[in-house]
Amino acid sequence: MIESRCGTFCSECTYREEVKCPGCISIVNPFWGVCQVKKCCEDKLLNHCGECSEFPCELLNSFAFDETEGDDGKRIINCQMWAKKSD
Repeated sequence: MIESRCGTFCSECTYREEVKCPGCISIVNPFWGVCQVKKCCEDKLLNHCGECSEFPCELLNSFAFDETEGDDGKRIINCQMWAKKSD
């Protein structure tokens, strides 16, 4: 199941229940502010980054490997997995 545009597993988010977030796929304005990855996918009419011809792009890589918010590329692997399942 696709949980986000960037490959993050929303089900693992510690804020999800606290702020009653249904996940970025289901909301227009995320509680955390503008998400450039979400915006990019939606502008390109993609379900998630793994569907993009530029995957993994510089934007997703910088997000996935960010020192404070990154996950060492786990979200990139998730997008790859989701893309394979939709083939």
